[in-house]
Amino acid sequence: MHKIFLIGQNLLRNNFAEVLSKKGFEVSKFRSIDSSLPRLNAKIDAIIIEKEQGQNSSFKNFIKTSREIPKLVVSSDYSFRGFGVWLKSSLSYPIYKPSEKELLYFINRTLKERDMLMENKKLHEDLGIARKEIAFFEEVGKTLTSSMELNEILVAIMKKTKEMTNAEAWSVLLVDEETGDLVFEKTNGKRTSKIEKYRLKPGEGIAGWVAREGVPIIVPDVSSDERFYSKLDKEIHFRTKSLMCVPIKSKGRVIGVLEVVNKTTGEPFTNEDLTLLMRLIDQAALTIERTSLYQKMAELAITDDLTKLFNTRYLNRTIEMEIQRSNRYHTSISLIFIDIDHFKNINDNHGHLVGSKMLVEMGQLIIKCLRSIDIVARYGGDEFVVVLPQTTPKSAVQIAERLRASVEHNVFLKKEGYSLRVTASFGVASYPENAKSKEDLLRLADEAMYKVKYTTRNGVYAISQENDQIFNNP
Repeated sequence: MHKIFLIGQNLLRNNFAEVLSKKGFEVSKFRSIDSSLPRLNAKIDAIIIEKEQGQNSSFKNFIKTSREIPKLVVSSDYSFRGFGVWLKSSLSYPIYKPSEKELLYFINRTLKERDMLMENKKLHEDLGIARKEIAFFEEVGKTLTSSMELNEILVAIMKKTKEMTNAEAWSVLLVDEETGDLVFEKTNGKRTSKIEKYRLKPGEGIAGWVAREGVPIIVPDVSSDERFYSKLDKEIHFRTKSLMCVPIKSKGRVIGVLEVVNKTTGEPFTNEDLTLLMRLIDQAALTIERTSLYQKMAELAITDDLTKLFNTRYLNRTIEMEIQRSNRYHTSISLIFIDIDHFKNINDNHGHLVGSKMLVEMGQLIIKCLRSIDIVARYGGDEFVVVLPQTTPKSAVQIAERLRASVEHNVFLKKEGYSLRVTASFGVASYPENAKSKEDLLRLADEAMYKVKYTTRNGVYAISQENDQIFNNP
């Protein structure tokens, strides 16, 4: 039922309200603009009002409040005087002393025109959205053809998504296939490094709930939602007010979650925002799946299957690059060769499965003792190689000694119930102090390690600048 406001004393004297009611309209009657203002809202379909009401002191407020509502302005004479104030509103239509039939005709025509205007506005908005979507896909397409780096592609996707939803911040969380946890893969929020260390369990927080249930959600006010994970906001000193969270699916399986946070306008996200985001998410899912597959293939080519450390292919490439950097900036690159002492005994006494777990744990222990710029590779069997960029021979020996002590004091496979202790032999060589090429550097570090392995074990052996050898006892 259409809601009509009838405003003006002269109009109330006529039987317009009764005529409209008989035709199925819901009519509210008011003597003046002042009395109608408190009840004006977007649910009103049309207003029939006297022209003389334009002289009311509340007229400006009335026009502002009813800007989107069609108005039939009824005049008692044929003069145009006084209509100027009404014509400021694009939805105002003048009529003169209408009969009952004329009133019904004009009100029905006005409502149809209003519907056409609304449909036209909707089409215009849809066209704008479509253009934005085309620009979005073009941008992502360009990035796909120029890069297969997941971070670059996520940034390209989310930069456009942020613009289209007027969001203040965004995050992409991907599912860790081994644990099922959600990991912050990329975000443009404050203090990115602190955010990216967080992991959410399935069902934890709103993102975890969306990942588990596989359904999108709008939360207008997170403070009233018990699922909201507030610890992260406290950690980074950020205030999440509202958010929109959608699952990223591939072949029916949730592979991640996309969050957009806080509209820049201060309003909560709408169903229209969610519909737009859901259309974009299909492209994001395809992109993430393709990029993740590419990265997995790349990782398989450069990582060891067992320990997930780098393999010899990547090791050789890294040493070549670091030697070039060393020549350019006149710095040193050092290598540490590591071999686990009596590793064969572990395999013989406990089996190869325990031996494999020992190698994995050894690799992780080595990584924990190093800097972020250092590279660890499995060289084969129970041998590991550490590449130390921009590291002098003296510093490399100190790092090797720290590693040796860490291995000696560590208790391996405690969770599995074995509590094993081992030691390792370490060999150190540097470029350009000792070696003149990549092959030379690898050979000298390997030979230095074997000097320890075939003598005392559990020690560090380094090559000096004079190319004689220095033995470091633990």
